[in-house]
Amino acid sequence: MNRRAWLLFLTVSVLWGIPYFLIKVALEDLSPLLVVFGRVAIAALVLLPIAAARGSLAALRGRMGWVTVLAVVHILGPFLLITYGETHISSSLTGLLIAVEPVAIALLMARTERLTPIRVAGLVLGFGGVALLVGLDLSGDRLGLLGAGMVLVAALFYAVATMLVQRRLSDVPTESLVGATTGITALALAPFAAFSLPSRPVRAEAWASLGALGLLCTALALLAFYQLIAEVGSTRAGLVTYVNPVVAVLLGVALLNESFGLSTIAGFALVATGCWLLTRPAPEVAELELARV
Repeated sequence: MNRRAWLLFLTVSVLWGIPYFLIKVALEDLSPLLVVFGRVAIAALVLLPIAAARGSLAALRGRMGWVTVLAVVHILGPFLLITYGETHISSSLTGLLIAVEPVAIALLMARTERLTPIRVAGLVLGFGGVALLVGLDLSGDRLGLLGAGMVLVAALFYAVATMLVQRRLSDVPTESLVGATTGITALALAPFAAFSLPSRPVRAEAWASLGALGLLCTALALLAFYQLIAEVGSTRAGLVTYVNPVVAVLLGVALLNESFGLSTIAGFALVATGCWLLTRPAPEVAELELARV
């Protein structure tokens, strides 16, 4: 990957590594449904005017069918599935199940991007690193199996969405694409969110967390992610789900005084090694570059 791609990759990894902390703060005063609605509504209110000012909304003409599908499989479906699935399982198991996304993308793309031994090793090492970082807490209530299934479906949705952007919507300006998908999601959730308004005063910290979720973790993160897909393809872009737990753990150590042990160091090393193997040029590409030299 080139320098711009690495910058986009690190940006998305950080922006999608901090929502866990922000969501926890917001949920102390707001319902899960209102948090999901709030973050997508904020993103849409920011990005749609920008897209209109740039005149890029015209690029959506004739593409709204695919845009609506993307809104469902990348935002509406996963956000709801993860939010309600996590009420039945631990957050560590949620993080581990979400890390299935790169594996799902690799399998779905196997026809066009060959699964070499090096790529398989990268997938295994990266997933193992995530497992070490988040641990394996199988605790949950009597609907734990249902909750795990919901989060796993969300991970598969993310994989399909990443491929959809690359194959069908890569030429749509990102501000229009993200603005449209978040706007569609907000409209779909608005009637339900109206019945989830808080019945008691909401702390400023909760509103601030919701604002950061909308502006940074949704609007800016999706803009960077869709640009990353255009730069490096869906397989490599999907690797952000391996790096997100690294960011989350570092924030926990820095802000919440969480422990930093040997398993954490080993997890970092495995994730880094897995990502390095998966971002190496394919053998065919490497041979072609050597032939040109």
